[in-house]
Amino acid sequence: MRTLFIDFDGTICHDRFWRSLPASEYEQIQQILFGKDSTRVRDWMCGAYTSEDICAFVAAKTNIPFDHLFETLAYDCSTMYIDPLILATIHELRTTFHTVLITGNMDCFSRYTVPSLHLTKHFDTIVNSADERQLKTDAGGETFQKYLQGNMSESFLIEDSPTTCDVFTALGGTALRVTQDTGTLEHLRTLQTDTP
Repeated sequence: MRTLFIDFDGTICHDRFWRSLPASEYEQIQQILFGKDSTRVRDWMCGAYTSEDICAFVAAKTNIPFDHLFETLAYDCSTMYIDPLILATIHELRTTFHTVLITGNMDCFSRYTVPSLHLTKHFDTIVNSADERQLKTDAGGETFQKYLQGNMSESFLIEDSPTTCDVFTALGGTALRVTQDTGTLEHLRTLQTDTP
């Protein structure tokens, strides 16, 4: 069985954390967490912090109450949108591929997004960096090798990050990069067409 790795953020989903907050509060959070120093975010993605830790940190730096931050984060993670056509196409490909959702993400993804969107029904395996304690590009793409079934030379990755695509290609796999010109669904349909 060949392996098809599929990224989450920017590939099958484009929704943001805290997107349902007022714009002014959302921008505050963006500046605090995703501004010049994103070390805390990377550590969160590697399981060093919980969502509660991050919400407490943001609350201490703003006038936004912790409970409001945490409840909004949990709600927004639970209501992320994925095109049903993408999920249906992935489901069809599962007859010829072992499908792995592989994401650089936070604990809230595993806690809220996965169960709410029933992602275990759509993918054979779900890999979250927060659970792995490393990003998928760390250690030369060690996580890809860990969850690979079959040969790397016959595996595919659908991903929007050029860096991650380069790491995967260096391992011997085929990276299908998501761009403005070529979207996820187009790559999935190409795999459908190319599959015997």
